[in-house]
Amino acid sequence: MAFIGYHASHEQLAPSALLEAVVAAEEVGFDGAFSADHLAPWTPNQGHSGNTIAWLGAALASTRFSIGSVATPGQLYHPVVSAQAIATLVEMFPGRYFAALGSGELLNEHVTGAPWPAKDERTARLGECVEVMRGLLAGETVTHEGRVRVHEARLWTLPTAPANLMATAASPETARWAADWADGLVTMGTRRDQVAEIVDAYLDAGGLGPTCLQVHIALASTVEEGTALVRDQWAHGVVTPPEAWDIAQPEEFAARAGEPTDAELAEHVVIAVDSPEGIDALADRLADLVGAGFDRLYVHEISQDQRAFLGHRAASLLAALRRRLGSPADAGGGGR
Repeated sequence: MAFIGYHASHEQLAPSALLEAVVAAEEVGFDGAFSADHLAPWTPNQGHSGNTIAWLGAALASTRFSIGSVATPGQLYHPVVSAQAIATLVEMFPGRYFAALGSGELLNEHVTGAPWPAKDERTARLGECVEVMRGLLAGETVTHEGRVRVHEARLWTLPTAPANLMATAASPETARWAADWADGLVTMGTRRDQVAEIVDAYLDAGGLGPTCLQVHIALASTVEEGTALVRDQWAHGVVTPPEAWDIAQPEEFAARAGEPTDAELAEHVVIAVDSPEGIDALADRLADLVGAGFDRLYVHEISQDQRAFLGHRAASLLAALRRRLGSPADAGGGGR
């Protein structure tokens, strides 16, 4: 029984339009939502990047389902600031908010002016941040000296519900490492073998909580129209980790993407035709990915015209997915 969620893309819509979209997503039948936390869009064509933490308060107050977001404590956000924001959201909306912690990307972190550490150092820093945040969310007064520094920090307002700290992972190695501390896993991909390797690493290492998969899709009238949409909005998808972690500017992402072929674009976004046959084929593809071991699917339709997607296309896709996956087993925030 699968949970089917909606991905709210801050990089592509203004916060006001994204708020309208997430309300519509709940009304059309999605079970929850998820968003990233960016200071800049991936490419200039996307054109937006509102503050996710500010937006979450409005989004959770305007809906009733669960909403999660990526959080990257350590450089752009001090872990005490991240923990306070998480505690506040969970106190106001018990059981409805979760954070998926990651080690960050230069695109959003370079603005601090601090040196950008290597991936293994960023992972170690995230581990220290998790330790600090867990202590704070448990009501402890925390002092920490290491890759991050904390002096006698305490959260005075604590939530009564658990504050779930999931992990983002783009590789089996990170997923295996996160299994020791995470309340769930979030990854993305379009190939079953790739995403299965990541989720298997997490579960085999004893990882607990929901396993979540985000998939980018382009649902259009024709394949050609869908491909043009990917080229305009998601061509940067061909720039993959670890290279993607170390790019500072949207213009550089666009330059690194260059002029990918149609086949290369289709490796990173599932392109489908908005017809009964096309919707069924897309639902089959998504259900197969979920079958690799995931409890939740978050669908990201990459068009900036979310009114068109949520107005009629989403209902057809949800109906087709429900026939294959059933109803959600758990619409809450998960937990260990």
